[in-house]
Amino acid sequence: MEKLGCFVFKPESKKRKIASPADYFYDGSNDSEDRELRFDTCQLLWKQIKSETEAFCCQLHQLSLSETSGAHPRLLGSWREETWRWRLLQNNPHYVWLLQKAPQPRSGEQLQEDLNKKLFDNLIRFLRQSHSNFKEKKTEWACQMKSNEIPAAALVLGVNVTDHDLTFKSLSEALQEDVTPFVVSLTSKECPGIKHLLQKLMAQLMDSCPDADSSEEGECSKAFPNRMHCSVSSLTDWYRNKTKDVKKKDADAPCKTQGISSRHWEPPPVVVIFKDMESFTTKVLQDFIIIISQCIREFPLVLIFGIATSPMIIHKLLPHSVSSLLCIELFQSLSCKDHLSTVIDKLLLTSQFPFKLGEKVLQVLINIFLYHDFSVQNFIKGFQLSLLEHFYSQPLSVLCCDLQESKKRVEFLSHSQCENIRRLPSFRRFVESQASKKQTDLLTDDATLKEETQALLQNLHTYHENYVLILRCLHAFISSLPNYPLGKQIRELHCACLERKVWETEDYEAALQLVRMLAKDEVIAILKKCVEIITSSSAKCLGSCAEKLEEYLGQFKSLEAADDQDETASSLKEIQKKTDLYRLQKTLLEMKESRRLKKLTKFEMLRFEVVDFIDSLVRSYLAPPEMQTLYEVMYFSMASTVREHLNAAPRVAIHTALNNPYFYLKNEALESDTGCISNTAPDICIAYKLHLECGRLINLVDWLEAFSTVVTAADQNSTEKDQMEEIIHTRFIRAVSELEFLGFIKPTKQKTDHVARLTWGSC
Repeated sequence: MEKLGCFVFKPESKKRKIASPADYFYDGSNDSEDRELRFDTCQLLWKQIKSETEAFCCQLHQLSLSETSGAHPRLLGSWREETWRWRLLQNNPHYVWLLQKAPQPRSGEQLQEDLNKKLFDNLIRFLRQSHSNFKEKKTEWACQMKSNEIPAAALVLGVNVTDHDLTFKSLSEALQEDVTPFVVSLTSKECPGIKHLLQKLMAQLMDSCPDADSSEEGECSKAFPNRMHCSVSSLTDWYRNKTKDVKKKDADAPCKTQGISSRHWEPPPVVVIFKDMESFTTKVLQDFIIIISQCIREFPLVLIFGIATSPMIIHKLLPHSVSSLLCIELFQSLSCKDHLSTVIDKLLLTSQFPFKLGEKVLQVLINIFLYHDFSVQNFIKGFQLSLLEHFYSQPLSVLCCDLQESKKRVEFLSHSQCENIRRLPSFRRFVESQASKKQTDLLTDDATLKEETQALLQNLHTYHENYVLILRCLHAFISSLPNYPLGKQIRELHCACLERKVWETEDYEAALQLVRMLAKDEVIAILKKCVEIITSSSAKCLGSCAEKLEEYLGQFKSLEAADDQDETASSLKEIQKKTDLYRLQKTLLEMKESRRLKKLTKFEMLRFEVVDFIDSLVRSYLAPPEMQTLYEVMYFSMASTVREHLNAAPRVAIHTALNNPYFYLKNEALESDTGCISNTAPDICIAYKLHLECGRLINLVDWLEAFSTVVTAADQNSTEKDQMEEIIHTRFIRAVSELEFLGFIKPTKQKTDHVARLTWGSC
């Protein structure tokens, strides 16, 4: 019988729609309206922030050559980049995918590259000076003595170790571009012994400058690391052959990428970077320096030590006999706190970007910076997370854009979005302060609401402009006061103004008392600075303030240097006369009384007037943002959300996943009542819930019986009972092994067929 073929004609299936990031830019609780516009606005705003960051970052982290060491009291561990993403999945699985698709903080890398520009210039200057003698072949005794030492640069980069990788990456690229192609970066993890260090050194050198005409190096590179002979003589021969081959080539001939070119120095030095010097073993460093010192006359060599704590670590790791072989120069970075203040100054204390951080959110990011890693890169990532969370969770964030654009968007708001505005707490307070007729119009008429919203957005924009200028003026007055009542950095003053009415605090009153005691030269210098701050801005409403400050400045300059000197001199002459104790006490009491009743000088009266004027500006323009209507549109205040995302708690997340798998999987079959164990849950979840009911020691037989009872609860009439028991036994063994791998249990010898429980409580 012939077999007949069967042809099945299927209709053309519809193409699967590719999900865009905007499709995930909402959750089930908020409005999905305008989600694409909100996502586009978020992207555009972040690009503007990134471009601005790239423009000013060269001024943030000016690293200078220093002769003194700045040790930090502690060395903090590295804060992983993945930590800030850990808890995102706990709220919404789509949120992680959205965060991956959102514009990533490339500005962090660009920031690190530009932060260290001055440091790189100093290093290149140090390299040029170190090897000038090698190139010129001087014969003076002093030059010969110095040429026997290995030039070494000690880079004290601080405890922000998470930014060090980008710093060394940028340094290597800068050196390979203009100085030499022979740059080697070594870490302690890759170099447990001197043999591994030399192998890594040779491998990176041979890969750094490939030669198309040389087949020997290709063979040697392929033989790495087992068959390559690593020694000082092989390194010297390799360098001599490499530079000899380059000299034979025509200078105009094109070179391969990362090869020796005309822009590189002649002869190109070999730069070896130790990224984490503190982690290298003492013996490895000593042996390498002693070995490499034998070939310092054969080719130029420079060592760069990356130090996170203090330069004294060099003398702790290396004895004098080894450190004497080094010619060390110290390069030290500025304080990480100064970098943080500059980042906040450029990203937050500006009216250019409408998005702002609330006081609690900003404090969370600052605390993570100060108490975890001192990383500018991670702070910018936290800022980006806050930006994304604000546009993700706030439907009215569609108005968080340029002022003119936001006014245009107000005209196209739907009725539901108008209702969202009416539900804002700040807008409800504003409505309550209006007349009854206007209250009715604002709550019922969308046209009236839109018109009023445009005016309120204009007021909010004006508030931001005035706030930044007056904040800088106030900081100019209080930044040099003793004990810094309102803080030394402008970020501290900014946090104080965000938290409450700063003029009602005791610290503010103490600061004003100290300002009233400033000398004439100090007051004049501060007034000049305030005039520059206000006149440099385009804010029109503070023009009269600038004129008033210039008027005060002219009055101070016109004052005579000395007032009422005659009275003071006559009083001193009376004290200097010979007299008894009674007359002296009487004279001092009279002087005290006269000073109390004495009339203030012109300078003191003018100084008090200036302080009162500054106080009036503070009370008018430095009100907390919560007092502004529609501040929720611009300000992100969900500190708990940011803290939950950034402060990773893996143990809590694992407990949630095992105790309630429905929380992550969103499978209706896994949903069960609290305290119940569902047989549809994964095996590890069933075993985990059963082990929570046990004591310190768990009997495996009892545990298996309970597991089997739960699993077979819905299969009471199974015919293949024996085979089913074997399968259940296998599933139980796998679940127990997984719990042991996660660290919940461990084997014990106290009792047979028992395991010990390692965790207690709900986390």
